Amino acid sequence: MTARIFKAAKNAMQAGLAKTKEWQLDYEPAQARVIEPLMGWTSSGDMKQQLSLHFHSKEEAIAYCEREGIAYQVIEPKVRAPRVIAYADNFAFRRTEPWSH
Repeated sequence: MTARIFKAAKNAMQAGLAKTKEWQLDYEPAQARVIEPLMGWTSSGDMKQQLSLHFHSKEEAIAYCEREGIAYQVIEPKVRAPRVIAYADNFAFRRTEPWSH
């Protein structure tokens, strides 16, 4: 069974970066999910799909996988470009976009 080690993306519903500093370890599904015919719910006999471990650093997560003998795959996070915006830039002489309001 393979594990994925990654940093979680920021929540799309909020502007903050909460819960994006830690590294997360999730297991790949070992078997496909099955649709229950009566209610339409999905289920699986693989209990490790429900497990999610959090670590402070990538090295801690890798050390855990190596100690437990778990095959792992590290997914590096994409670097966000900082966007510095000031209110005064709306009135700057060098403004290239037309006034929008």
